[in-house]
Amino acid sequence: MDLKTAAQAVRKNAYAPYSRFKVGAALLAEDGTVYVGCNVENVAYPEGTCAEAGAIAAMVASGVQKIVEAYVIADSPDPVPPCGGCRQKLSEFAARDVSVTLATTDGVEFRTTVGDLLPGAFDAGHMDKS
Repeated sequence: MDLKTAAQAVRKNAYAPYSRFKVGAALLAEDGTVYVGCNVENVAYPEGTCAEAGAIAAMVASGVQKIVEAYVIADSPDPVPPCGGCRQKLSEFAARDVSVTLATTDGVEFRTTVGDLLPGAFDAGHMDKS
């Protein structure tokens, strides 16, 4: 299954009774496996989970730690970028040049990269004291 199809399919499973804003994400991992995630809301809003975070968690739970491509889709007038936290999560597992496609359910797509989504990302190098 390609990333677009996978993201479209998982988006339908999103749990979004409060915002009614369903998001699906699909990640292609270095081993060729596609991992998916959808947003999961909670009545206590900060306790929800973004689609990208869910897909990353599934990938890591499977023992894989490198993203080589990402696709995110939502029912919105324009492609919706990941939130700040998910940009940081993507940068943890993907190189700066990794392609990220942001899409709408109407077929509009915008291609960018992890580095363009989060320039100046905080990374492990910032913690090196040597």
